[in-house]
Amino acid sequence: MSVEPLFAHRLNGADSVQAPPRTALRVVEPPRGANLVDAEQAATAFLVALGVDLDTESLAATPARMARAYAEMFSPRPFDLTTFPNDAGYDELIIARAIPVQSVCEHHLLPFVGVAHVGYLPGERILGLSKLARVVELFARRPQVQERLTQQIADWLQDHVAPRGLGVVVEAEHLCMTVRGVRASGASTVTSALHGQLRADAASRAEFFTLIAAHKQPEVRGA
Repeated sequence: MSVEPLFAHRLNGADSVQAPPRTALRVVEPPRGANLVDAEQAATAFLVALGVDLDTESLAATPARMARAYAEMFSPRPFDLTTFPNDAGYDELIIARAIPVQSVCEHHLLPFVGVAHVGYLPGERILGLSKLARVVELFARRPQVQERLTQQIADWLQDHVAPRGLGVVVEAEHLCMTVRGVRASGASTVTSALHGQLRADAASRAEFFTLIAAHKQPEVRGA
């Protein structure tokens, strides 16, 4: 993965062009050399080895669809990471709850799906809110384990946004656990990673976990 600055100083003798106050970083994944032809051939061999009859109209194109599906699941979209000056001096939590997570367990290559809750205490800059979801996708769209995914999201945001505190919680259901093996349908896994004030200060940590749990509470309606 690379992070490319979109705005920078350009020197020409003694003259320079100042970067605008908005900071944007182009976040791109390095090419992985996906070969859909080879992937389709491998998928064909894999299914045939498992005794699947591909000589039917509905299954004939399945290896190609399978290759394209996994290529998509392993390919996060590039995005611009935009931050803005914290002009108002906002110093309370900013939380994006229930960001969709779709990833693939690297042990069985079966999906795990769920939600991520990402919150931070801003420092000098604040992050465009949609970028929290983009960062989740950046690390989810690859063979993964949930523990690493959670830590990677937290570490990356800490390094690139420099908040005073940051927390990430991921809740997911793993198909490798629900459709095979123990077949524990409905079981979910919860992981968390904390940085800065959310890790060091008990009150801040408690507030973060309380706020992300609030979305699960049933709505109370009047009579």
